[in-house]
Amino acid sequence: MGVRNAPPHAGSMLESLRGLGYAPATALADLVDNSIAANSRSVAIHLEWAASESWVRITDDGDGMDDSALEVGMRLGARDPRAERAARDLGRFGLGLKTASFSQARRLTVASRQNGGPIVCLRWDLDLIGQESGAEWPLFEGPAPGSEHLLAQLDQMEHGTVVLWEKLDRIVTDGFAASDMIELADRVEAHLAMTFHRLLGGQQPELQLHLNSRAVKPWDPYLTGHPGKALESPEYRILHTTGVTVQCHVLPHRDMLKTAEQEAAAGPGGWTQQEGFYVYRNRRLLLAGGWLGLGDGGRPWPRDEAHRLARIRLDIPNSADADWKINVLKSTASPPVRLRAQLHRLASETRDTARRVFAHRGHITPVSGTRSNAVAEAWQARRSAQGTSYRIARDHDLVASILNRAGSLKPDILALLRLIEETVPVQRIWLDTAEDKETPRTGFAGAPDNEVLETLSSIFEALVTFRGLSPTEARERLSRTPPFDQHLNLIEALEAKDSQ
Repeated sequence: MGVRNAPPHAGSMLESLRGLGYAPATALADLVDNSIAANSRSVAIHLEWAASESWVRITDDGDGMDDSALEVGMRLGARDPRAERAARDLGRFGLGLKTASFSQARRLTVASRQNGGPIVCLRWDLDLIGQESGAEWPLFEGPAPGSEHLLAQLDQMEHGTVVLWEKLDRIVTDGFAASDMIELADRVEAHLAMTFHRLLGGQQPELQLHLNSRAVKPWDPYLTGHPGKALESPEYRILHTTGVTVQCHVLPHRDMLKTAEQEAAAGPGGWTQQEGFYVYRNRRLLLAGGWLGLGDGGRPWPRDEAHRLARIRLDIPNSADADWKINVLKSTASPPVRLRAQLHRLASETRDTARRVFAHRGHITPVSGTRSNAVAEAWQARRSAQGTSYRIARDHDLVASILNRAGSLKPDILALLRLIEETVPVQRIWLDTAEDKETPRTGFAGAPDNEVLETLSSIFEALVTFRGLSPTEARERLSRTPPFDQHLNLIEALEAKDSQ
């Protein structure tokens, strides 16, 4: 059987690798991974605007590399992705440095120093591929002429590495201006704050990360420890695997958050895009949001408003990359079939809780849908083969009291209730919710106290006069009934009125 040697054409291969799909933020996160794997405690990223001469530099204080190690690191596919990795290693394919860099720049220069030794420097330049005789894959020694000063800070360091991107043809495109570089820096900062938040946070952070001399502050997707959270579960170990753990979270409804907390909790992608599983490897975030293809009846769960408060932390070891189908970009993951049932159960429970919190604006009711000793809800959902409809409860205390006293007006009142039920602007509410990324305001939000008190007084009188409750029982029932349970001072005013 004949065998042929068919090496890839260098220029075509490298240009193809540029199209893997990196964004600037994800590409820079890949380089930070390399720094962490090299035991760096501090990483500084600088984005410099200089029109077509703009550049990006990543400097770390890690172990550094000698000449042979740097050459291996600059070679494509230098490591076998099937090989066992150190527990701290965030890489897998031996491509990240090169593919991430080439996705944004045509020139990649890496300089490094190990333990006070000599500085070594190697450089790829895609514009020079194929121009060096006898070297199809030319790896140049030293920085490009005129770029030496951009690596000079390594002279003052005992050990560390500097990665330099030049010829930023995928970043500085036609029309790109200084203001665009500022916006890019903001997007990069948000992504890094999310991706490395568990390494950046805590009283003794494992990593310090700076972007243009400003410290990157971690973004916690879970509002850990917030008193308004409906769920912050223990950490569960997933059976039939090693080192996979899960913690389920349901965030507070935004009505229970301050304005600054609302904006922070929404995250870089907004509330709906940030819901779902957060997959980590070595505490580094790989996947932010989404339901990993889990669902019911063969249909994956979508990201929707009703479940946007659900966020589930999922940790996997780096030895499980193949099982979870982690890709080169570290942006996709798929759970092994044997684990899907466990993850589905935990996710279903978390989604159910999140839906109830969302529906009741942070005030969870029991599964039955009612609160013990509370006034019945004014609206009732009815499900049938034709779909779901919503009806005003005729046995609601205030409604029943009015109907009992209506006399000849009772048919007209019933007709009015029916008209309201049949003309609820469902489509308008749905569109407004989708466009505003928030449910319409209800529960007397922003209403003055006198308006709330008018409704409270009417229901109070219905409970006392029509239902025969004592004033104390009526006040107790109202104090357990949303949204009046947020207006206890007004219920006390009813008490003062009753006592006069």
